[in-house]
Amino acid sequence: MNIAAWLDGLGLGQYAQAFHDNEIDERVLPSLTAEDLKDLGVQLVGHRRRLLDAIAALGTSAPTVAATAGTGDGVSDGVSRSDAERRQLTVMFCDLVGSTALAARLDPEELRGIMGTYHRCVTEIVEAFSGFVARYMGDGVLLYFGYPQAHEDDAERATRCGLALVERVPRLHQEELHARVGIATGLVVVGGEVVEHDVVGDTPNLAARLQALAQPDTVVIASGTRRLIGALFEYRDLGAVEVKGFAAPMTLGRYCDRALSRAGSRHCVDRR
Repeated sequence: MNIAAWLDGLGLGQYAQAFHDNEIDERVLPSLTAEDLKDLGVQLVGHRRRLLDAIAALGTSAPTVAATAGTGDGVSDGVSRSDAERRQLTVMFCDLVGSTALAARLDPEELRGIMGTYHRCVTEIVEAFSGFVARYMGDGVLLYFGYPQAHEDDAERATRCGLALVERVPRLHQEELHARVGIATGLVVVGGEVVEHDVVGDTPNLAARLQALAQPDTVVIASGTRRLIGALFEYRDLGAVEVKGFAAPMTLGRYCDRALSRAGSRHCVDRR
């Protein structure tokens, strides 16, 4: 499991160095307590609750949907080289915006109910577009299109799924909920004996970074994804943006709000 990518998916990447310096890995993570998080420098109550909820979600994820986003150029130690497979994959990160504020305001049981409703919504929509729920990470969800089952239009399916998510989430609950989505497509190494759905490559990291750049109720897609979907969606140039962890600035495009995403065939996304 790549702890830095996991933290990025939660929108808490600022703690990655502290976790690394204190040798927090997938074996230690499930046993962390609120006091441990304080020692790691997580001083905000909302951030601690967010991390503890995400850690609890890791422990309850079914084996068939467990996954970890790697960042190496080759195959990680947890992946068998003989069983691993190279393939093009479209990866999506979906994040619930404002969950920290919700955690600080709501009773834990009420928050748990909202998170359950959100997770069920994501699963329903993703499965409708033949995507695969790889992992729930608190209010973040890691999703694959093109694995285990591949389709010629996986990039398009992922984009339409992202637009459906940012439209549906605000209607889930009386509390004001919003989602943001990042999508990237690229070559990855997937599978292996130890972690069946492990993915290694830059693509999951890029999807997580783009999700963090997205405004509420919008989708950001990478240039590789856009090349695959062609002119199916409309774009507006937002200029070059530096993306953490990537050397060259990336050109972002079309800002989309929920009203536009519901306007018949006139879909819009942000793009790299």
